[in-house]
Amino acid sequence: MIDLRLLREDPDRVRASQRARGEDVALVDALLSADERRRSSGVRFDELRAEQKQLGKQIPKATGDEKAELLKRAEQLKADVKAADAERDTADAETHDLLLRLGNLVHPDVPVGGEEDFVTLETHGTIRDFGAEGFEPKDHLELGQILGAIDVERGAKVSGSRFYFLTGVGALLELALVNAAMAQATAAGFTPMLTPALVRPQSMAGTGFLGQAAQDVYHLDKDDLYLVGTSEVPLAAYHMDEILDADKLPLRYAGFSPCFRREAGSHGKDTRGIFRVHQFDKVEMFSYVAPEDSQAEHQRLLEWEKQWLTSLELPFRVIDVASGDLGASAARKYDCEAWIPTQGKYRELTSTSDCTEFQSRRLSIRVRDGKQVKPLATLNGTLCAVPRTIVAILENHQQADGSVRVPEVLRPYLGGREVLEPVAK
Repeated sequence: MIDLRLLREDPDRVRASQRARGEDVALVDALLSADERRRSSGVRFDELRAEQKQLGKQIPKATGDEKAELLKRAEQLKADVKAADAERDTADAETHDLLLRLGNLVHPDVPVGGEEDFVTLETHGTIRDFGAEGFEPKDHLELGQILGAIDVERGAKVSGSRFYFLTGVGALLELALVNAAMAQATAAGFTPMLTPALVRPQSMAGTGFLGQAAQDVYHLDKDDLYLVGTSEVPLAAYHMDEILDADKLPLRYAGFSPCFRREAGSHGKDTRGIFRVHQFDKVEMFSYVAPEDSQAEHQRLLEWEKQWLTSLELPFRVIDVASGDLGASAARKYDCEAWIPTQGKYRELTSTSDCTEFQSRRLSIRVRDGKQVKPLATLNGTLCAVPRTIVAILENHQQADGSVRVPEVLRPYLGGREVLEPVAK
């Protein structure tokens, strides 16, 4: 959530942020009104309580009619205090509810607009000319079947659409990717983490995934637990309700977990293969830093993502995501999109978001710097979302006979294999 003081001091900035996101600007005024009622009812409660305490001192000293009047006033004050307390609680709850519905403040340099209004910042690698090489590229599903690596038919039989099995070298390729990604993250100073896949509502809400993203979340009603869509959620909630020491920052974690997404609203999109699925595994980077260091850390996370995609020898571009396509928690987000030959376009493989103090305020995570205790900044960055990375590797490194060249960085994790060979039928 944002700082209420900032809302009071500069409401136009918050209105502009909401407008850039394409969200309801009227929410800002509703929140200002609720906050004013919360503060005024709090003042009234304090005044009545002070009068009540003062009266409590006077009554024992009074006699006769004076005492009767004071007792009468005490009864009225008791009712007034109770009413003021209830009014304060109602206004406080309304303020908190409205505050939770407000997205993070968009960074001023973020391009304004919708999904297609991003700005391309960099382009890396060379897109292969398969025509010049003399063959038509196969898509990842056909390659996966040739290699005995992907089985979507049995995935659908067992679990339904958008589920799959990774088999043979497909399973080995996932393990190689996860181990190579974790090795890079560990070398960069991240602490490896295996995180829970089920979290409580406060963890999910605290990271901002029960607002605009709620339709994509799986909820277990019987247990009131949520399946995570990313290990960002448990990694953010790891230090919930804690005060961290400033000299311990930055704290960097690399989490591996299964991820579950309903993909609501994606009917008809990416239905072939394993690009858009309900369950997948991912290695996620997560950082806790001082607020003044968040923009620099954001650049570091982006550099680690670029290092990873470069090591996989994939052509990719970096985009500055437009304001209307940001998640509620993100003040700014960069995506790295790899070239997918059979689609003839770049598709998102990784993203990194600077969430500034938004999540730490919701999760009550603070940092102690001398005598000062204040919220800190959190950031996240995908290092390897496995299925999409497999898609990019198979399509970009395929050879005319249906085999796939293995990037050098993965070979030690695949028993030295240089090529994934078609399986005999």
